[in-house]
Amino acid sequence: WLNDTTVDGFLGNLREPETFIKMDSKWNASMMTVSSNKPPSEEEGGTIVEDAIGLLNSYEYNVIRNYINNSLFWFTLTPYSNNGVWIIFNVGGAYKNAKVSSANGVRPAINLKSNEKIIDGDGSEENPYRLEGDNDTNLEGTLLNERYSGEYISFGKGENSLYRIVSHETGGLTKITSAEPLKENETFKTSTFGDNEYYSSNNTIGSFLNGEYLDSGYYLTEGQVNMIEDSTIWYLGTVGRGTSYKIAKYTDTNMSGYATSTANKVGLLRFGELMANQFNGDSSNTSFWTLTVYSTPNIWIVDTIGTYDNATMSNSYGIKPSLNLKSNVIITGGDGTLQNPFTIELAS
Repeated sequence: WLNDTTVDGFLGNLREPETFIKMDSKWNASMMTVSSNKPPSEEEGGTIVEDAIGLLNSYEYNVIRNYINNSLFWFTLTPYSNNGVWIIFNVGGAYKNAKVSSANGVRPAINLKSNEKIIDGDGSEENPYRLEGDNDTNLEGTLLNERYSGEYISFGKGENSLYRIVSHETGGLTKITSAEPLKENETFKTSTFGDNEYYSSNNTIGSFLNGEYLDSGYYLTEGQVNMIEDSTIWYLGTVGRGTSYKIAKYTDTNMSGYATSTANKVGLLRFGELMANQFNGDSSNTSFWTLTVYSTPNIWIVDTIGTYDNATMSNSYGIKPSLNLKSNVIITGGDGTLQNPFTIELAS
């Protein structure tokens, strides 16, 4: 997933990665029984993997752990055994022997090219560094479908007014999702999934998203509703634990072998899809639904510590809507950062 160059992978959604990233980096994936020990080098017989995108190994994490703990569970690169790897706890410690088939958080690691220059920012969370070539200005009038995954958009109303670009899965359209699950009066809204494991506008959560969410005036303005593509195909595959993330969408690259889908204006993100994660790693999070079936009657959810779990359809969890914006949505302001999200409108 990290090195997949299609729209379903991480690398495929980065902006001009060959310009910024060393594409043949070496990653030390040597098996270790003690997480804090330094792994053997390539010359010492260590297991070295060459790829553009990797993960931190357990030793690297232990060197800098106080700086990067984000209160979520996530994988390191380091095996503990033939079917287990070291993962990082939400409280910051390393845990050995997590099964490779478990679904935990992913924190991509990259090596920037040696000639990259910082031209803006101070490196803080509020004002991150911007690299030369990645600091666009004067974006007014630019089509939103020319922008990049992860960028922020001012969309929605009140406490639900921040969204992020997911991908451009459908040609010309921009798939977005709420930056965090929906709230009502500062409390996360929850819902049962419904009485059918396959998402549609007729089950409980789909009925809300294609009804009240669009029409009540609480979550969206009338103008924002008009920016949403009237019908999107949502792929509803069944994915068991340890199964390839790709099966959540298709069985072949043309999707001709894909059996289950639905056409609705608003949907949810799939299991394993970019941006199907938590916004912040803290106790204020809520678990929320994806639209991917685990096994009848269970649906995959994302829980509060950033891992995947599954729950029966009758349980109540948070709602993180996903939708496609029309091809003629343009940027009217902002730079796509958290502090200055894009403002948008429909081109006349």
